[in-house]
Amino acid sequence: MNPFLDALFLQAGYNAALVAIGAALLGFAAGSSGTFLFIRKRALVSDAVAHATLPGVALAFIVMVSLGGDGRNLIGLLAGSALTAYLGLLVIEWIPRRTRLSEDAAIGAVLGVFFGMGIVLLTIVQTMSAGRQAGLESFLLGTTAGMLLQDAVIIAIGGSLAVFASWLMRRPMTLVAFDSDYAAALGYDVRRLDLLMMGLVLAVTVVGLKLVGLILIVAMLIMPAVTARFWTDRSDRMIWIAGAVGGVSGYLGAALSAAAPALPTGPIIVLVAAAVFVVSLFLAPVRGVLAAVLRHRRFQARVHRRQGLLALAAQHPIRETYTLRLLARDGLVRPDGVPTDAGRAQAAKVARDERRWQIAREIHQDAGLTGRYDGLTPIEEVFTADEIAEFDRRLGPPFAVGGA
Repeated sequence: MNPFLDALFLQAGYNAALVAIGAALLGFAAGSSGTFLFIRKRALVSDAVAHATLPGVALAFIVMVSLGGDGRNLIGLLAGSALTAYLGLLVIEWIPRRTRLSEDAAIGAVLGVFFGMGIVLLTIVQTMSAGRQAGLESFLLGTTAGMLLQDAVIIAIGGSLAVFASWLMRRPMTLVAFDSDYAAALGYDVRRLDLLMMGLVLAVTVVGLKLVGLILIVAMLIMPAVTARFWTDRSDRMIWIAGAVGGVSGYLGAALSAAAPALPTGPIIVLVAAAVFVVSLFLAPVRGVLAAVLRHRRFQARVHRRQGLLALAAQHPIRETYTLRLLARDGLVRPDGVPTDAGRAQAAKVARDERRWQIAREIHQDAGLTGRYDGLTPIEEVFTADEIAEFDRRLGPPFAVGGA
């Protein structure tokens, strides 16, 4: 059987199945938790938090070895990473609040300082007799293939709590993400909600370190949320779509990696998420590139059609090839540009609507009403039949467009 299909249907062995399930769980948790950070336009916070975990990993190893314990104990390493990541979050929140530096400057400072500190501490660890085979550098890019059952359990519990908290607090966090000033006016503690958003990211970052590493976890936090934005305008749906994108990316990436053992799992997962993003970028039905191109072409056709009909009403020659082709396709003109009966009727209707709008602007002083005129919106969609009848009474009887 195909190795990829074996891995896809969890038939490639215990370790491959464990990795696939763990990657799917982490992807779902990361996508859901990163949604509000993306909406809040603080995507780089996840990058700073991820890099701030590195000194905690090294410090936890040093402390555990000094106390005579196993320096590679996962719970201890994750606790150390959570501690320094939380410290980094506090610094990011404190700098723009207490100084004149902007938040992006605080993020850059925390990212550089904490990551540099982590590299220095990792170098010190390598000089220790117990540290030479510690394998702490695997926290940079992850060691998915070496996942144990306890790793999957930690991801499942931590990820579930993060998703539950995201769903429970979705309304206030959405309000803060879109309009923090309005949220503050309603009585919400914006600072605490911001810390909650970043805390959820911290939790997912810590539990995902072993799987994809501190560098790639950033992509799993942000890319599913960016992808989900192409498919919906509702934040409550966006949480689940982002989670689904992250989960599918994690599962497929793990299956691909299991089918080709020489390929690293973490980067493959991120590349699968990137592929889903590219597909959404082009094919999403509302926000995708293809949909935007089609909307532009439809709008362009409507403009050319209207301008052509106005030219027919004024008995002016149409010289634009595209306009002639559109009108001929709709049966409004002959190939030589002479209007048909249907074309003359449509031209008279468009010309009369133009005059109706002029009367409407004289009668109605409501800019919100008459300001809707764009030359393409039918007047029947804005005014009632009685109002249009009044416009016609003032205009007088309609006129016919002459033929050739």
